[in-house]
Amino acid sequence: MSVIGKNIEKVRGKIADAAGKSGRSLSDVRLMAVTKTVDDERIMEAIEVGVDIIGENYVQEAKRKIEKMGKNVEWHLIGHLQTNKAKYAVRLFDMIHSVDRLGVAVELDKRAKLSGNFVKILIEVNLSGEESKSGVIGEGAIDLIRDVSLLETLSIKGLMTMPPWFDEPEDARPFFSALRGLRDRIAEENIDGVHMDELSMGMTGDYAVAVEEGATIVRVGRAIFGERDYTMK
Repeated sequence: MSVIGKNIEKVRGKIADAAGKSGRSLSDVRLMAVTKTVDDERIMEAIEVGVDIIGENYVQEAKRKIEKMGKNVEWHLIGHLQTNKAKYAVRLFDMIHSVDRLGVAVELDKRAKLSGNFVKILIEVNLSGEESKSGVIGEGAIDLIRDVSLLETLSIKGLMTMPPWFDEPEDARPFFSALRGLRDRIAEENIDGVHMDELSMGMTGDYAVAVEEGATIVRVGRAIFGERDYTMK
């Protein structure tokens, strides 16, 4: 087995262990391979050994990769989305994790109508209040979801968050727990057309803790592909 295959096997093992601790199974959690700056050959290798979600940060980088590799797997946008890229995003991605303001949702809805698509989205929530991070601040997510739910072509599937960076994964637990609690409160509102099925949270450093707290999608790059080569574009 290749290094990437062994890495994926190890990650899946940790996901299974973490899921078991919270009474869940491995099938409750989907592994996304985050491929920012990763070369095409290594991405194809990950797909060949069973990865079925690819997460990209940039629309243009994803466009090139999708045109080359096709859509035999799901492609998700996890990076900040500018409104001027919405016309591409609605055609390229199976899910957009980073909707954090009404303006971008309105633009996605407009572009989706023109292209005849329905778009699955997650609402990105900034639970730390860090100015360096995107996301609607905490409780503002409920008002945003109410507004976005009125748009015809967008289907809200859940929430996404990115906690602060910590040396100790346990320090991220309160943020994952808070997102789960917010998800539960939103679900109780029974907003038409809103389904709180997905919690996209947890990355290489803390995905096991995220799974214990209810993550349904974990976004893992470094633990699969190794350290990023930031000289690649």
